[in-house]
Amino acid sequence: MRFMRRSMFFVAMVVPVSLLSITARATTPSPPVVQTAVAAPGPKGPLAGTMLSPGRGVPVVLMIPGSGPTDRDGNSPLGLKAATLRLLAEGLATRGIATVRIDKRGMYASAGAIPDANAVTIGDYATDVHSWIASIRHMTGARCVWVLGHSEGGLVALSAAQDSTDICGLILLATPGRPTDQTLAEQLRANPANAPVLDQALAAIANLKAGRHIDVSQFHPALQRLFHPAIQDFLISEFTIDPAKLLSTIHKPVLIVQGERDMQVSVADAHVLKQADPAAKSIMLPDTNHVLKPVTSADRRVNLATYANPDLPLVPAVVPAIAEFVLSASH
Repeated sequence: MRFMRRSMFFVAMVVPVSLLSITARATTPSPPVVQTAVAAPGPKGPLAGTMLSPGRGVPVVLMIPGSGPTDRDGNSPLGLKAATLRLLAEGLATRGIATVRIDKRGMYASAGAIPDANAVTIGDYATDVHSWIASIRHMTGARCVWVLGHSEGGLVALSAAQDSTDICGLILLATPGRPTDQTLAEQLRANPANAPVLDQALAAIANLKAGRHIDVSQFHPALQRLFHPAIQDFLISEFTIDPAKLLSTIHKPVLIVQGERDMQVSVADAHVLKQADPAAKSIMLPDTNHVLKPVTSADRRVNLATYANPDLPLVPAVVPAIAEFVLSASH
């Protein structure tokens, strides 16, 4: 199981952002919350995840992780320990909403689903979303399933929702509104430390956007990782996706959630998504960063420090906003 594919959403060129649980029971005063290991069919083997549910007959939200080797909790071995998805799931359970958070095909407990975790496209991940939805509906009897995507996971959610009747609606958290090549170029330009290799990086992005593979053997080591040959097919496929265009074709309830101190996906991206779907509900969270943690400082180092702190709670407004959206649209 290899994790060559790096996060597409970098706050710095050298700082990328981006366990199968057994059945357990935790209790809250009312109702009890049950955590269960769940699975769905994958291409070559099972896809693995965790369901956290306060009971039967409640809305179910499928959570799609962000880019790179991000696991079902929203963490990765690249220094990301914010546990954003786990904290969201725990918060939603207390409000009467079940969640299923997953390991992507080829990674972690889903390692057996494909031989090579890098040999994927956004379309492949969207196919897995439908496999998960079918399994969740079979397990729970739900008529449809809500799909929540964080960062790159929002692109997967948008792709899966095209012409889908079994998706209740979408929750797009820190999801880019523009093609990823534009977002990546903007992030690289935003960090002054990237100046010495910026021209080389932008040229690489332009070639991949045009569908051309690139030789990275003479690149700066950080760029060699960012544009590694093993992930170039994925990048080429991802750069073709226009999230705003995808959203404009979806006629389902949509919630757009964006932190105003997000260094990776900007408020402008949320506005682009909102323009693509004027009926969508859009929520801007002040003093909130990409991993939905509170940040009051403009200091990049302070912002980045929250990525490695699972004990720091999510901003208080995010769970109520998602819960209100799902529950109000489910009745």
